[in-house]
Amino acid sequence: MVTAANDAGSDGSGLVNAVDFTSLAGGENEPFPLNTPVLVTRIDEAIGNAGTTGTLPKALDAIGDQTSPIMVVVRVAEGQTEQDTEANVIGTTNAQGKKTGMKALLAAEQNLGVKPRILGVPGLDTENVTAELITIAQQLRAFAYAYAHNCQTISEAILYRNGFGARELMLIWPDFTAFNVNTATVEQAAAVARAMGLRAKIDQQVGWHKTLSNVAVNGVTGIDKDVHWDLQDPNTDAGLLNANEVTTLIQRDGFRFWGSRTCSSDPLFAFENYTRTAQILADTIAEAHMWAVDKPMHPSLAKDILEGINAKFRELKLLGLIVDARAWLDPEINTKDTLKAGKLYIDYDYTPVPPLENLLFRQRITDRYLADFAARVNA
Repeated sequence: MVTAANDAGSDGSGLVNAVDFTSLAGGENEPFPLNTPVLVTRIDEAIGNAGTTGTLPKALDAIGDQTSPIMVVVRVAEGQTEQDTEANVIGTTNAQGKKTGMKALLAAEQNLGVKPRILGVPGLDTENVTAELITIAQQLRAFAYAYAHNCQTISEAILYRNGFGARELMLIWPDFTAFNVNTATVEQAAAVARAMGLRAKIDQQVGWHKTLSNVAVNGVTGIDKDVHWDLQDPNTDAGLLNANEVTTLIQRDGFRFWGSRTCSSDPLFAFENYTRTAQILADTIAEAHMWAVDKPMHPSLAKDILEGINAKFRELKLLGLIVDARAWLDPEINTKDTLKAGKLYIDYDYTPVPPLENLLFRQRITDRYLADFAARVNA
């Protein structure tokens, strides 16, 4: 199972974290010990250490086709039944206080110095796993990608999506197909893994303000279900899926994800980049001001904090990562009693960059361009 993460830095540097089960022996020199976050800085080396079975090698290969991000891999054991595997993937905190499965990602920052930001469990993201993945995404202020598991039709995918309502989740249906070098056959290839890799690539090359949609995907050869799509007609399979907040796959100048919606009913977080902008701004501002905590609270300190935040907002605006933003100090909440208790409230608002989801052209026919026909001829 692969869980990807992207660092919350304002530069949008890509970071992918993974959780997976394989058939590795688990000996003394095990490269991916069970239930242990492992930092990966060279994806080619990680692929070589991942074996040839389980979901990890295919997921790493899919991510590596898009980019070469920093990764954290957590391997879990395959259970005797699907339910046992689900339990292993979801994980818990054992009697020794060690976090297992996906929950081990919560310990990644403490153990490895990186914080998961792009989450996914390609090939193992059942409904139960996805539900728990959302919880972890919320705890980490991360974004999760998941497949509409076991859905064979568009209507099933739409019904599946209705089971979720989180702004931190994007559902994808159907899957890609790709050539597997280990089996020498073309087979189903988890779109979620490619979404994670592509997300990290876009963060690196464009920025976190750009959604996953309408960017060419590397390393795939087809789509495993028929999806009717037309650029000028929303009344298609792809249009129906998008209208119900399911990101789908299309072929036009290569293969692409089509759709930018999260599972949130709140229009303020309708789009993938709206959620990620909120998360990244929150972490960027908070982490950039750790230096100010426990400093003597003179008016000059508050002024320095405000000036620093607004300077950062101006930078992000010039980079095109946000439309605009502003920070200020509200005197109504920063009363003498609040200040005396050591609390300082800084308010800020911002406008994320909307994706151009619907480009509409309105066609009209007219004869007015013929009114001066003779004059133009004679001239």
